[in-house]
Amino acid sequence: MREQTIRFLGVIAIAISVGGLAVPLGIASAQSSADQDMETALKLASLLRSARTVIAASQDLINDPAGGDKGLNGDHVLRLASETFLAANGTAPLFEGQDAREARLLSAQITAIREVMETNQATINQDGVGFKGFVPAVFGRLVNERFSELVGDEAVIKVTAPPELIRNRKARPDDWETEIIRSNLAAADWPNGQVFAAEAEHDARAAYRVLVPEYYGEGCLACHGEPQGEIDVTGYPKEGGKLGDLGGVISISLFR
Repeated sequence: MREQTIRFLGVIAIAISVGGLAVPLGIASAQSSADQDMETALKLASLLRSARTVIAASQDLINDPAGGDKGLNGDHVLRLASETFLAANGTAPLFEGQDAREARLLSAQITAIREVMETNQATINQDGVGFKGFVPAVFGRLVNERFSELVGDEAVIKVTAPPELIRNRKARPDDWETEIIRSNLAAADWPNGQVFAAEAEHDARAAYRVLVPEYYGEGCLACHGEPQGEIDVTGYPKEGGKLGDLGGVISISLFR
């Protein structure tokens, strides 16, 4: 029996291949510990992606120099993100009968998203300023940092990338992530979208670690595309990436 991934509305889902047939893991079905860990990790990645998608779609509103309340508060972002999550996963982020740890971690992630949006209202609503710098990457980093403050003894989420693409030193991959990215996720024969999961230490602690690859879409290339070296709107040189290139990795560690 081998694990493989399937794409559903742009979000990675896990399936187990039995006798050549891909059988999706049911949300409410009884599962082994490893299956549950994988499902929890992928749901955390999915909710983060869903919320970032809302921020990406709201860039014109965020960067509108007109001041005043733009309505882009925590509840609004969570409502839209939850709709995307539901479409991708077939369930809301939180539901009755959910695995207890999964519910606890997703609740913390929801809290982190709401708090980050509320903390940044002054920036988003600032009068007379166009580009605010509140881009999906910044939003994601802030959410992950707050999530770690809330449940760092149970789990850590980080958005990292191949070392040569890292802009923020806080997002640098650790040695394990670097090795897996180079030998697996960035390999020419690695199946597009397939996640990597293994038992491995994180900061000297035993953990179940999952790496979810992310690829450059059209919206990414304005900052990360060509021509390489040209300064983008955020002040960084463009990487020269092309549509479909590996551009990032969501790294989830669930501590034992």
